[in-house]
Amino acid sequence: MKFIVADEVFEKIPAVCFGVVVAKGIDNTKEYPGINDLLNQGIESSFERYNGKNIKEEAKIIPYRKAFEAVGINPNKYQSSIEALFMRIAKGKGMPHINPVVDLGNAVSLKHVLPIGAHDVTALTDDITVRFSDENDTFIPFGSDSFDNPADRELIYTTGHVIRTRRWIWRQSEIGKITGASSKIFFPIDGFIDFNKSEVLEARDELCGLLKEIFGCEIAAAGFVDADNREMGI
Repeated sequence: MKFIVADEVFEKIPAVCFGVVVAKGIDNTKEYPGINDLLNQGIESSFERYNGKNIKEEAKIIPYRKAFEAVGINPNKYQSSIEALFMRIAKGKGMPHINPVVDLGNAVSLKHVLPIGAHDVTALTDDITVRFSDENDTFIPFGSDSFDNPADRELIYTTGHVIRTRRWIWRQSEIGKITGASSKIFFPIDGFIDFNKSEVLEARDELCGLLKEIFGCEIAAAGFVDADNREMGI
């Protein structure tokens, strides 16, 4: 199984890059107080940092808005996951605790101001690809059991024709949702080599360390994908 970024993605966003972590042997059914502490600290420090500010004008958010525009996504209508997260926190709404794996990813995301996804790949054998959609692709919105058919040429994370994330880093699908049964998880960390590559690598390494320390799990893959290295085994 591989993680692959299509050539056309780099034609539209030449500087895009991806930190990758795959962890297996996770027990996501237990309580891990340390994760709660990390997430609460991230929420508190993020609120102190961004309270009262216009998130879309923040330096660490602007590159994602520009990249959205480059691939035809209106960032005012569809905020990237990281922009939406900080908008919520800046308004004093905090964020919910969902489950240990998701909460840990969110804590690292807040610390480094980076979008970090989490996909259940416990039973997956197909490649995960970042590419532009076609008429055969389908998406099940989070919390739904019905399919949507997005417009052609939308940047997506997908396995085959099953979309895992629409509009690149906007909204994840019901497919691959992290639950208590999730034991093998794929974490993508999206950034730009000319802006925050060092943060992407630091977040990747920190996430690997925390996963091993807290869950006692195995890191099945940890890597980096960019225009010079467009795929990796996961």
